[in-house]
Amino acid sequence: MESIPLPLRGNVTAGVSALLALALLATGCSDGRDGAASAPPASPSATTPHGYVEGAQEKAEQQTRLLLNDPSGGDTRVLDLITGESHEVSRAPDTSALTTDGRFGHLHGADGTRVLDTGAWTVDHGDHVHYYRTAIRGVGRLSDGPRTRVRSDAAVTVVTHGDGRAEIHRRADLEAGTLGTPRPLPGTHTGAVVPYEEHLLTLTDDTEGTPKVAVYDREGERVAAPDATCEEPRGDAVTRRGAVLGCVDGALLVRADDGTFTAERIPYGAGVPERERATDFRHRAGSDTLTAPAGDRAVWVLDVTERTWTRVETGPAVAANTAGEGSPLLVLRTDGVLYGYDIATGEQVSRTKPLLKDVPGTGPDATTPRPVIEVDRSRAYLNDPAGKRVYEIDYNDDLRIARTFDLDIEPALMVETGR
Repeated sequence: MESIPLPLRGNVTAGVSALLALALLATGCSDGRDGAASAPPASPSATTPHGYVEGAQEKAEQQTRLLLNDPSGGDTRVLDLITGESHEVSRAPDTSALTTDGRFGHLHGADGTRVLDTGAWTVDHGDHVHYYRTAIRGVGRLSDGPRTRVRSDAAVTVVTHGDGRAEIHRRADLEAGTLGTPRPLPGTHTGAVVPYEEHLLTLTDDTEGTPKVAVYDREGERVAAPDATCEEPRGDAVTRRGAVLGCVDGALLVRADDGTFTAERIPYGAGVPERERATDFRHRAGSDTLTAPAGDRAVWVLDVTERTWTRVETGPAVAANTAGEGSPLLVLRTDGVLYGYDIATGEQVSRTKPLLKDVPGTGPDATTPRPVIEVDRSRAYLNDPAGKRVYEIDYNDDLRIARTFDLDIEPALMVETGR
């Protein structure tokens, strides 16, 4: 198995990005709050470096980390993919799901949702980016019950409870290590409330009981919304092309242009059985290509740019993801092998040797969490709970195993941060 020295993790692409980032340090961008971080107060007598964030270090490459949890005992780790170090953090037992907004990890359990600042994030200005790292620390508990959904943007984090109530947290409070005082969002909501384009996108039941698109500003005031419905909504994702909501007949794409919102349907094109619907979207952050299981033996790929669905017949799939933009569809099958598929043709183009001897979430242990595939611009990551390891895979080089991280816990749950 080939290993890559840790400093070269970002390879040539990261090197070019580093030079670009350093060159752009001399250029200006808007003052005030940048992405997931707050700039220091302006001072007429002091000059702060471009991109400065109080309490954080700016780096030349993305500070990728993995948040890992073993639900059985609650052991939790943050794996730094730059240094290779594994950091022990407070235990979170009985965690049922793990989500992230790119910096904060949300550990969902029956007693609420715990928030952990993984200490790594990216601020994207469009023409250039900033990469930051700071200390890892716990923030608190967002809710007191199960079935909560958490969605964030650069300014707010919205918690939607199982009963449809929602509340808005200031992102600046979380960055300061506190939950602050949340504001309630009026009404009840079906599915998650999604921050998008400085507004809050949600679905509320209309007079006929069919969820209808509603749009609020960040203060909780309802604004004009497209006349669109989403029957039996499940799953959501925010892309550069708009916000995607999974509906019974396909997807609903909601877009904003100068504060005006429109909705466009992307239908499957044919009737799809309930068990084969796309209800759990996964994609690379910043990509417009989404993946979702299509039953037990296929994977859906939604190209948001082209407004098209592609069903890839993969055989017994456990997890899937793709970097998009011509990259292969990555699929872990029940045999523990990772496969690469050409999305356009559906042909298998690459595969690994068996990586997982025991694949959780299948067979008799179908209730345990399934492994996941996290993807960034150059690598993919696959967790192996039984083997107590995480694989780093170069998906642009025939799924070459670049590194293997051995751990002291069973990483049944995993998300990638620093994005």
